[in-house]
Amino acid sequence: MAKNIVIGVGNLLLSDDGIGVISTSYLRKNFAFEPELELLDGGTLGFNLIEYFLNYDNVFIIDTISIDDEAGSLYKIPSQELLGGTKYKNTAHEVEVVQMLEACELYDKKANITIFGIVPKDINSMKIGLSKSLIENFDMLIETIIKNIQELNIKVTKKANFTLQDIIKEFG
Repeated sequence: MAKNIVIGVGNLLLSDDGIGVISTSYLRKNFAFEPELELLDGGTLGFNLIEYFLNYDNVFIIDTISIDDEAGSLYKIPSQELLGGTKYKNTAHEVEVVQMLEACELYDKKANITIFGIVPKDINSMKIGLSKSLIENFDMLIETIIKNIQELNIKVTKKANFTLQDIIKEFG
């Protein structure tokens, strides 16, 4: 059976930078997955995430992405695209992810890695919470991730109705 994981990356204390951590918590509280899907708060684990890249079949990473586009814009980026150029190497997370992918190229087995990135509005304010742009696009981000989870033949069932604000309050 395939080993699958969704990893939320980012720093909760820097507003929109916490989108990955908030998203994985939202998925964990509101949905059940069959067969089991691991959900990880990757926070700022950086290079420690390489073990997941090497030991899982499918890895989804949720993070902000520094692209010159409207805040809240969503991107689905396969690992091959990240390795193909420097278009996405703008923040520390993105550089680390690309460096880990490059290191994984040395091994026989590595995961199929996909990044679900959202363009942030604010990653500089010291506050827990999301900007209006990310709040407005949060449901679309979650729906996109769920659709991709289902494409792995994983059944997704709604089990609770925690709101985005409920999740953010738990971190505050």
